[in-house]
Amino acid sequence: MAQDVDRHASKDKIAIRWRSAKGERRELTYADLKEKSDCMARGLVERGLKLGDRIMILLPRIPEAYISYLACLKAGLSIIPGSEMLRPNDIRYRIEHAEIKAVIAHEDLVERVDEAISDLNIVSNCFVQGERQENWEPLGEVRGDEKTLLPQTKLDDIAFISYTSGTTGGPKGVIHHHSWGIAHQAATTKDWLGIEEEDVVWATAGPGWAKWIWSPFISTLGAGATAFVYLGGFDPETYLTLLQDEKINVLCCTPTEYRMMAKTDDLERFDLSYLRNAVSAGEPLNREVLDTFKKYFSIEVRDGYGQTENTLLVGTLKGMEVRAGSMGKPIPQNKVSLIDDEGNEVPVGKVGHIAVHRQSPALFKGYYRDPERTDAAFNGDYYITGDLAKKDEDGYFWFEGRSDDIIISSGYTIGPFEVEDALVKHPSVKESAVVASPDPVRGAIVKAFVILKESVSPSEELVKELQDHVKKVTAPYKYPREIEFVDSLPKTTSGKIRRVELRQLEKRRKSRKE
Repeated sequence: MAQDVDRHASKDKIAIRWRSAKGERRELTYADLKEKSDCMARGLVERGLKLGDRIMILLPRIPEAYISYLACLKAGLSIIPGSEMLRPNDIRYRIEHAEIKAVIAHEDLVERVDEAISDLNIVSNCFVQGERQENWEPLGEVRGDEKTLLPQTKLDDIAFISYTSGTTGGPKGVIHHHSWGIAHQAATTKDWLGIEEEDVVWATAGPGWAKWIWSPFISTLGAGATAFVYLGGFDPETYLTLLQDEKINVLCCTPTEYRMMAKTDDLERFDLSYLRNAVSAGEPLNREVLDTFKKYFSIEVRDGYGQTENTLLVGTLKGMEVRAGSMGKPIPQNKVSLIDDEGNEVPVGKVGHIAVHRQSPALFKGYYRDPERTDAAFNGDYYITGDLAKKDEDGYFWFEGRSDDIIISSGYTIGPFEVEDALVKHPSVKESAVVASPDPVRGAIVKAFVILKESVSPSEELVKELQDHVKKVTAPYKYPREIEFVDSLPKTTSGKIRRVELRQLEKRRKSRKE
């Protein structure tokens, strides 16, 4: 993967064009990226990190994120991406589960890492981007001698272990080998994203997410294009202005971001004539958004579907007819089918599990140190994504929902167990159940049904207190935007919570309000 980026170093080409909300600007050429990542990679090796050691990267949208990922790949390290939203408990879980040997973190996140590893003896090296911190080596000083040899990685060496939420237990570590990057490029860069070498590409995902590895990192840099990187919160007016002023050619962002941009007043103010390709992934886009972008900007927003465990599986590729609400068609590079519970392909118009053949080149290599969950993810020769869809006569897939309890909100994948576990740690909570509740902007929100302890009375103040509590215990994007206090929860005869009943209840309630 790193070699794909390095091959552009001989050209006088901007690799990263960076802006911050404060007005700061930086640019790095492909030659800069190669020089800096080579030097850092040698420095990591000189500090005793070996081929296959795990390293966690906790950096925001800054050029050093790109340099660090490239350097770690060149040093033969297995990268555990970490979002800046992670809390100490989240960080600790990953460090213990993956036996992480080193951490690269931004200065704002050092305190969280220190808390996470305070009584652990696993991490041997800590590198900080920003101001010098006690017991942390400045990342800028991680420079090695040119004579230091870098290890030779193989296609079946582990490149990434990306953690994703599960329906039960802690997050799962998704294993991708170096070969995955080649398969990913083949599936996404040209035919879906539509990236050409002369393009300026803005993929809005932040480091720490699989989607950042997908588009801003591998697809954009691998194609030799210019990655536009913005360090700042989402604001639809700001995003539209940046699209105009930076003359963005390719845009990849979440359905929520598209929806909020489409609701901006006086869209005719913005000139997006340079925008040639726009894609979305996470959940289906509604026709209103598609029509708005077509009317004001003459651009068709094309949908796509994939997971942390794979790459783009289904999508509306360049040149295909855009059908509002459809995910598109299966990507030729991966064998994707709709199957029933017995593993048989379902006929046109019938709902089935979206399934990926185990021989598909971009499919993950298992869950790290978790053979039972790996085996459970497969049905015969197929990996079962957990999503349901049906197919029309022309081969277009139409999303029908999740077959399990996973919540997808604004593109984030959230496991109910993590939120429920955080809630019951509050002294007022006896029991809780967490499900997806339909939302017109975010696709779905986290909804919690909470049983309070006998001595506690429900109140709006308690709702806010519980929401703040969840934000502190786990990543803030997982907090329940709605909390309903109840006296009981639906359960099976064995005592297991029937979240499916609560999901259906929320779906009925929200449909009546529309």
